[in-house]
Amino acid sequence: DGRLTFYPGNQTVDLPFINFMKRYGTVFLNAYTNSPICCPSRAAMWSGLFTHLTESWNNFKGLDPDYVTWMDLMQKHGYHTQKYGKLDYTSGHHSVSNRVEAWTRDVDFLLRQEGRPMVNLTGDRKHVRVMEADWQNTDKAVNWIKEEAINLTQPFVLYLGLNLPHPYPSPYAGENFGSSTFLTSPYWLEKVTFEAVKIPKWSSLSEMHPIDYYSSYTKNCTGEFTKQEVRNIRAFYYAMCAETDAMLGEIISALRDTGLLKKTIVIFTADHGELAMEHRQFYKMSMYEGSSHVPLLVLGPGIKEQQQIPNVVSLVDIYPTMLDIARIPVPQNLSGYSLIPLLRGKAENELSPRGPRPSWVLSEFHGCNVNASTYMLRTDKWKYITYSDGHSVLPQLFDLSDDPDELTNVAVKFPVIVHSLDKILRSIVNYPKVSSSVQEYNKRQFISWKKSLGQNYSNVIANLRWHQDWLKEPKKYENAIKKWL
Repeated sequence: DGRLTFYPGNQTVDLPFINFMKRYGTVFLNAYTNSPICCPSRAAMWSGLFTHLTESWNNFKGLDPDYVTWMDLMQKHGYHTQKYGKLDYTSGHHSVSNRVEAWTRDVDFLLRQEGRPMVNLTGDRKHVRVMEADWQNTDKAVNWIKEEAINLTQPFVLYLGLNLPHPYPSPYAGENFGSSTFLTSPYWLEKVTFEAVKIPKWSSLSEMHPIDYYSSYTKNCTGEFTKQEVRNIRAFYYAMCAETDAMLGEIISALRDTGLLKKTIVIFTADHGELAMEHRQFYKMSMYEGSSHVPLLVLGPGIKEQQQIPNVVSLVDIYPTMLDIARIPVPQNLSGYSLIPLLRGKAENELSPRGPRPSWVLSEFHGCNVNASTYMLRTDKWKYITYSDGHSVLPQLFDLSDDPDELTNVAVKFPVIVHSLDKILRSIVNYPKVSSSVQEYNKRQFISWKKSLGQNYSNVIANLRWHQDWLKEPKKYENAIKKWL
C-alpha cells in the first residue's frame, strides 16, 4: 500500500529501507497501478500500455509473450539483464477457480470465492525468514550483484519480483485455495505500532455501493468481524510489509558493499496494494486507495534527494523512464510518460517531446471479485470511478483532499465534475465498448472451457473455490449460468 511510504501511514510500521530511499532519493505521493491485480498490472508495467490496449483482462490473460518489454530493449542496446522472482506478466499459471470466477462475474449469483481473511503467527522472535521463496530470490539477486554485476564492463539492469506482502493460501478454503491468511512471525510483528493501527470505518451492508457489496461478499467479508480481528489483520499485513522492506535492504546493502550504489538507480514499486479490511474488504481488485495506490520510490545518481512529488503517476510510466535512463529513444505509442524530468526536479516546460504529462492517471479492472468492468480516473483532488457502460451502475466520485478515507460518494452532489471527468475518460478510452468486449470474451472463454469438460462440467464447477456456497443449491446456480449463456 503506497500510503505506507509517507506520513502518516508510515507511523504504523518500521520500514527503515523505504525511509533510506526517501532520505537519499524521491518518493511519489500519488502513484497508482493501472489495474489492481497481479498479472494485468505487471502487463502494464512491462509494456508501458494501458490495460485496454494490452487486453490483459484478468490474472489468466496477460501480455502477449512476444511483446517487446523495456528490458528487451535495454538488452538490445547493450545492457546486461537479469530477472529473479515473480514475473507474472504473460501469466496462464492461475488456477481454474481464478479463471472461472473472472469469466462468470456477469452471472446473476453471489458466491464466496475467497476464504475468510484471518491471521496466523508462526515461529518465534528469532524467525526472520517467513516468506522463504522470496528470501531465496533475494539471496540470488544479492549474490549476482556481488559476484557478477561487480565485474561487468557493460551497464546492467536487475529485476527482483517478490510475492510479499501478499496474503498466503488458506488450505481450509477449498479447491485451489484462496489466499486469505495473513502470516508473519513475532520478529516482524514487533516492528508494528499496534496503537497506531487505524480501524477503518465501514458503511452498513445496505448502504454499500452494489459493486462493493459484490466484492465484499465474494471476498467473504460480509460476516461479523470484531475490532480485534480487523486490527490484527491490519497489523499482520504491516508486519509482512516490514519483511518486504528487509529484502529491499539486502539489495541496497549489496550495492553499497560493492561500491555500486553511487552509480545505480534503484526503483521500488508494487503491482497493487492491499485493502486490509478497509471498506469491508481485503485483497485488491478495487479502486479504493488501499488497493490502487502503490509505492514508488527512486534513488540514485541525478535523482533529487528528499523530494516528495505530488503529481499523479502510474506504472505505465516505468517503461519510458527506464529507456530515458538508458538514453534509448522512447517509442511514441506508449501510454506512459518518463518520470525523469520530475525526478530531476525540472520545470514542467522542459518535459518530453511528446508534450506535457497529463494531469490524470487511468486504472481499470476486468477480473474476478468485481461484477462489472471498472474505470478510475484520478486527477488533482478527485477520484472518479465508473462501471460497465456508464449507465447501468451508478458512478462514484471522491474528493480525496476532504475525504481521504473515501467514505462519501459525492457523484450526485457534483454532476458538473462527474460530466467533465467522464468526458476526459471517454477521450482516453471508449469504456462502454471495452466493457462490452470483455463481456463477450468472458462468455466465449467460459463456453469453450465448458465444452472441453463435456458431461463433467457440473462436477468440476461444484468443486471450485465457491463449493461451500454452490453445494447448498447447485441447481439454482447452474440455472443462473444457463440463463446468462
